[in-house]
Amino acid sequence: MLDVLISRPGEKCTRKEIFQFSHRADKPIKSFMKSVSWRIVGTIDTMLISYFITGRFKVAVSIGFVEVITKTVLYYFHERLWAHIHRIKLNINLNFSRKKYDDAKGIN
Repeated sequence: MLDVLISRPGEKCTRKEIFQFSHRADKPIKSFMKSVSWRIVGTIDTMLISYFITGRFKVAVSIGFVEVITKTVLYYFHERLWAHIHRIKLNINLNFSRKKYDDAKGIN
């Protein structure tokens, strides 16, 4: 799966780049459209479940409307958290690699 998103191990990267994205990866507009369509499907699902539980169309639509807003906000913070976790992981990996390299050369 990752080979779709990043370059293959045999491909060379310049020093400034950590990853090279594959030409097979989705374009940003396609990812955006998939996100919107998935949100629509999820909201319709929530409204149908709400309708089956309550039997009231107005309540189901209200729940669906609130769900769209809350899940959009939650998703934003979820993405920001994952971006932060990635930076922490990258720093840990870089520090570990440097320590391993320094240990191999006998540098304290």
